[in-house]
Amino acid sequence: MFSPKMYELGSRRLCIRELFEYGLKQAAIVGKENVYDFSIGNPSVPAPEKVKEKLIEIINTLDSKSIHGYTSAPGNMEAREAVGKELGKRYGMDISGKNIFLTCGAAPAIVTVVRALNLGQSEFIVLAPYFPEYKNFVENNGGKLVVTPADMKDFQIPIEELKKRINFNTQAVIVNSPNNPSGAIYSRETLEKLAALLEKRAREYGHAIYIIADEPYREIAFDGVDVPFIPTIYKNTIVCYSYSKSLSLPGERIGYVCVPDSVENSAAMFSAVAGAARSIGHICAPSLLQLTIARCTELRPDNDAYKKNRDTLYNALISYGYECVKPQGAFYMFVKAPYGDAQSFSDIAKKRNLLLVPAGDFGCPQHLRISTCVAHDMIERSLPVFKQLIEEKPQK
Repeated sequence: MFSPKMYELGSRRLCIRELFEYGLKQAAIVGKENVYDFSIGNPSVPAPEKVKEKLIEIINTLDSKSIHGYTSAPGNMEAREAVGKELGKRYGMDISGKNIFLTCGAAPAIVTVVRALNLGQSEFIVLAPYFPEYKNFVENNGGKLVVTPADMKDFQIPIEELKKRINFNTQAVIVNSPNNPSGAIYSRETLEKLAALLEKRAREYGHAIYIIADEPYREIAFDGVDVPFIPTIYKNTIVCYSYSKSLSLPGERIGYVCVPDSVENSAAMFSAVAGAARSIGHICAPSLLQLTIARCTELRPDNDAYKKNRDTLYNALISYGYECVKPQGAFYMFVKAPYGDAQSFSDIAKKRNLLLVPAGDFGCPQHLRISTCVAHDMIERSLPVFKQLIEEKPQK
């Protein structure tokens, strides 16, 4: 016997992964150059050269136990201090190693925080469009997911809609900025309104309402747009971060939870995070990667490459007649689907080996997510297909 619930999770892939796997199979049939795969957020920009240099240096100079042995559950203190120091210096806050819990990427960081905060059917609010796995992270860890519908004008936070969904059971709002999938960056003004609302409701209900700041795209922003660090705006913010995007290391699985001193009962909260991590089988993040990030905290991605991709695709699609809010950050484009719902358009495009993610699972069934962290030449080669699809309504 096995759990029907776990069977359902394991047998039904996320739509992103379904398209990605389909693309791999099609590439073997028609040739990789004839498949235009915009499905997955797998960084096309190589990891900074310094990452490679530091990996080699660590392997050549440190003993095997230091490289491959266990660390404490929160992580190697050298790495935690390096991460905390960089954050503190960058944002003018008192952050140190004691505030940092190293994880195997942002996903387990979020799961850990949700488990730490859940009091039994606590409610966690997400803001559409949102990363679909939030539903899994919340509901399979005892919480209730509450969806705030999207602000279709510019994909900022719809404060009035959010107000309707906050109640005594609200434990946290998950905020993802720069946003996957819209590319929107929530402005400081918007975040200040959110902070004021949560502070007011927290006073009314007599308990803290937290922000879980999901920030894997923090470093990827364009045109001089500022990405506010939410703990500088709202004190009860717990940050979940990954180096997958900023250092192009998605397969290495390294990230952290940051519980700033400003969080109510921060030391106890950190212990709850540690306990939640323990409950899901966390032992420690990969030791080699802990040592690596300790030496690379100042590195930033090559945003020029991502901006070039964004501009090329955005300008072409707008000229063809597609509707899209220009992304300010991350490496996705959120396009309104022509000819009805996104699933239908995705199916039509798929027949021409153009792989676009329908955004129903993101809370916006009329939109498509297009990942722009791809080879630039693939974007150029795909443009005639995009043009054909909007000029003629293809048959299913």
